[in-house]
Amino acid sequence: MLTAGLQALLSHWWRHPFQLVTLLIGLATATALWSGVQAINAEARASYDRAASALGQTPRPRITAPDGVPLEQEHFVALRRAGWLVTPLIEGRLSTEAGSVRLVGIDPFTLPPADLPDALEGDTALDLSFLTPPGQLITSPATAERLEGADLPPRLALDGIAPGLAYADIGIAQDLMDMDGRLTALLVLDDQPLGRPPLEEVAPGLVLRPPAQGGDISRLTDSFHLNLTAFGLLSFAVGLFIVRGAIGLAFEQRRPVFRTLRALGLSTRVLLGLLLAELLVFALVAGTLGIALGWLIASLLLPDVAATLRGLYGASVEGALTLRPAWWLSGVGIAVLGTLIAATASLWQVARLPLLAPAQPRAWAMASERTMRRQAVVALALIVFAVGVGLYGAGLVGGFVMLGALLVGAALLLPLLLHVALRLGARTARTPLADWFWADTRQQVPGLSLALMALLLALAANIGVGTMVSSFRLTFTGWLDQRLASELYVSSDDEAQAAALQEWLAPRTDAVLPIWRASGEIAGAPAEIYGVADHPTYRDNWPILAALPDVWDLVARGDGILVNEQLARREDLSPGDTMALPGWETRVAGIYSDYGNPSAQVLVGLETFDTRFPEAERLDFGLRLPQGEADALARALVEEFGLPAENIVDQASLKAFSLQVFERTFTVTGALNVLTLTVAGFAILTSLMTLARMRLPQVAPVWALGLTRARLARLELLRALLLAALTAVAALPVGLLLAWVLLAVINVEAFGWRLPMHVFPADWALLGALALLAAGLAALWPARRIATIPPSELLKVFANER
Repeated sequence: MLTAGLQALLSHWWRHPFQLVTLLIGLATATALWSGVQAINAEARASYDRAASALGQTPRPRITAPDGVPLEQEHFVALRRAGWLVTPLIEGRLSTEAGSVRLVGIDPFTLPPADLPDALEGDTALDLSFLTPPGQLITSPATAERLEGADLPPRLALDGIAPGLAYADIGIAQDLMDMDGRLTALLVLDDQPLGRPPLEEVAPGLVLRPPAQGGDISRLTDSFHLNLTAFGLLSFAVGLFIVRGAIGLAFEQRRPVFRTLRALGLSTRVLLGLLLAELLVFALVAGTLGIALGWLIASLLLPDVAATLRGLYGASVEGALTLRPAWWLSGVGIAVLGTLIAATASLWQVARLPLLAPAQPRAWAMASERTMRRQAVVALALIVFAVGVGLYGAGLVGGFVMLGALLVGAALLLPLLLHVALRLGARTARTPLADWFWADTRQQVPGLSLALMALLLALAANIGVGTMVSSFRLTFTGWLDQRLASELYVSSDDEAQAAALQEWLAPRTDAVLPIWRASGEIAGAPAEIYGVADHPTYRDNWPILAALPDVWDLVARGDGILVNEQLARREDLSPGDTMALPGWETRVAGIYSDYGNPSAQVLVGLETFDTRFPEAERLDFGLRLPQGEADALARALVEEFGLPAENIVDQASLKAFSLQVFERTFTVTGALNVLTLTVAGFAILTSLMTLARMRLPQVAPVWALGLTRARLARLELLRALLLAALTAVAALPVGLLLAWVLLAVINVEAFGWRLPMHVFPADWALLGALALLAAGLAALWPARRIATIPPSELLKVFANER
């Protein structure tokens, strides 16, 4: 009986191969988008973990200078002689013509072997060539390939080294970083002698910092990866609409088979077991195909993701994928889970199927108005829940919960909105044919509702993300015009050259504005502290969000500081609040916008900077020039003064580079939106194709009354375009609400700044046209089928249908 029952169930797919292909493609596409995102996230996080374990798995306390300047090597010698077990460390970015690399200089003689990454353990890595000039750089294979041809010591490529990271002996690293006799920090080892003297006696002026908890980059980029995961889930949800439609149709068409099997003695439990086994096989096959497609998607998108993370966060991720069990297991799991979710309603109907249920199959998903009302109640409850989360919730996860509830609520509300709109449209009918068209269109809404929900979500996502990206681009461009007011930016190689450069530039420019920076710790987190001159360039252009009266006078006198929006939001600061900086306390005079910078930043007056950070390097300057003289001065700096060309950056190039970084930021979400819209179009195609044969009882009487098949086909095409247009209109407010949540809630939680929202009607018109194009293309095949169906097929309706 089991074999016969299984054959009877599977025979449906043999007779309807298109439905099987639809089911497998829908599930494979949904799984591919999800697993592709997970593959990217898994690769990035693995890179973070390798980078975090650059000096072993156990974080150690560090001895550093309070202002972050390098230490003198004599401190290491003095501490070792006093009994302190410390090892020297050099960390920094090494710029080459082949790109930059994070350099870590270590002393193999004082660094415990357990502190080395796994790839450096043993005698094969740290041999004599590593210790003696010209030394050796140990990198990952991809980094070694990228640095090929650079003027650097020989490279040794080892698997397991973090991307963008290179190890060198401490002496070699000092030469490469031009830090002769200086160190970045001293690592404090375990099992220190009990009788060692206090640090302040041996090395006064140095501080002992507790071990970092690690994962800083991972925590910093969590918002980016959560954003990707959210869009992966959205794409997966859109794909599930196809799966739900195919499963629902198949179950409805097999209702007579289910009744017959039950009548022959097959129990409900066994029937459900066979159906579950069938679905699980389909899920595993489609999931495997989806994982392969996801690998391809991730391979295409990972280079842009790596560029985004490197430019925005300074996190290095190699542009190559590694097969990781975590993401392909999650792909199989999400495929099985999605199939079960899509089939839940149909399985429940089978479980409740009466033994003597009539054999006449009901139309696929033909929900009643009462069902629509219940669905609308659920939608309104979700919308109210989203509003509650927005008012009383907090955190990035809360923002995405709010977003998800809004999108699902809007999708569930769509069928009722379409039903109401079509009823209103029916009032305009003046002929019997028009009456029939509106009534028939209204009758098709339940069968097409899943596909139209998918289209609504895809359009809303495109409108929301497009509005966010365009608002960001518009705001960021204007912000760059304010921040990058100087015509040229120059860097000197040392302070002697900086002094000579200032003297040489003075008669040739309107102003030479120092751009001096020091690193420090503010409110327990790393921060950048800049010294700024009292000049109209800052007073007239700097983007201030909130400030005390005469803010620039306060900063110039040293009576206040400016903090960026990220720091202000993180520490809940307002103008007038007191704030602790390294070595002193001051008040916040103003808050400025600092888009794109995930870290805290502070501006202080130049005199205050000189006093508080005497050891900071003073090598960078902004030059104010009369209009049109930037190119001539740049040539003179190279030809007359002898400044290297790479030390000169013009305003236009800097703006172009900054915009390029942020264009990459949204490459992945933009690609996911395109894929989601494509999947939605496919959902409409499959729904129309599967409904085409079931609609013959509605079409045949109209044809028999004299309407030609060609005109029926045109009406079928018009119906699809009308429903797509109404869905696009409904998607517009949903998309704008999505954009507001992204800009005002999620962006603030994720990055620490809020962007103003701008609207772009031209983009909406383009998306509407694309939605109509997708619906029109999807309806061409069913319309052609109606136009070419043999009259005999239509006549059979009157013989078979009751």
